[in-house]
Amino acid sequence: MTIRTILPFGDELLRKKAKPADGITPRIEKLLDDMAETLYATDGRAGLAAPQIGILRRVIVMDCGDGLIELVNPEILEMKGEQVGAEACLSFPGYAGIVKRANEITITTLNRQGETETIHAEGFLARCIQHEIDHLDGILFIDHVHGATLYHEENGDKISIHQVRKIAGPAPSNR
Repeated sequence: MTIRTILPFGDELLRKKAKPADGITPRIEKLLDDMAETLYATDGRAGLAAPQIGILRRVIVMDCGDGLIELVNPEILEMKGEQVGAEACLSFPGYAGIVKRANEITITTLNRQGETETIHAEGFLARCIQHEIDHLDGILFIDHVHGATLYHEENGDKISIHQVRKIAGPAPSNR
């Protein structure tokens, strides 16, 4: 396994739409392993999407506190309710903003064995899955931030969302 470099906001690959994985191949298994190692080697982590390490495939790893979750070609089937809360990103470490997301979601995904699974998630897990699926579509959490600023999670410093969007580039028009 290899720890991969996480791309920072401003890298154009973060704004590109990822292509579906062609099933569970040895290459996808290696990608899942590398992504898990990268995730666990990073402070403040909850999830990592393949585009964040420069691979434009629809692959996600996450651990929201209950162990590793691997998602290959995930698709959101249903969204319900609403939650508003702080959200951050490994590609823009240290900063967070207030984002509104669905409180409950149902997705379909391939697991490591190549089987289709349906997953229902609520609360923080639902938030994380939505954040990571957005990455697969070139959408960043800053595209959803309410208010005009992001704040630094440790010292409270603020940065204008407009400055961050200039660095990150425009949201994709194919939403």
